[in-house]
Amino acid sequence: MLTRIDHIGIACFDLDKTVEFYRATYGFEVFHSEVNEEQGVREAMLKINDTSDGGASYLQLLEPTREDSAVGKWLAKNGEGVHHIAFGTADVDADAAAIGQKGVRVLYEEPRIGSMGSRITFLHPKDCHGVLTELVTSASVESPEH
Repeated sequence: MLTRIDHIGIACFDLDKTVEFYRATYGFEVFHSEVNEEQGVREAMLKINDTSDGGASYLQLLEPTREDSAVGKWLAKNGEGVHHIAFGTADVDADAAAIGQKGVRVLYEEPRIGSMGSRITFLHPKDCHGVLTELVTSASVESPEH
């Protein structure tokens, strides 16, 4: 099932300033950056460490590219801060289905493409004690059926 904390998503108003804070304060460097048009964000992945399952743990800094994106709406309501936690899994489809059978609402019927070509879905925060939770299968990890 879930093998690691894949990343912690942090919403910010200014990606460049936030990256510089994490670089200057903690020494974290950008491992990957991209714009995800579907989700309406510009993001930077700061690698924290490798994990025993062959993956890694990251901080994902998210700046909305439009006000009507999920992150844009969240920032307008809550301000900067922790947006979500993501758990890594070898099979996002199977784990989302198993968690859904336990009464947790899965937000995407089919996983979508996330950072670095990963496959992702989210779990409803109201079913996860107020925490928006993401499930991630890294692009480098192929699930048995995909």
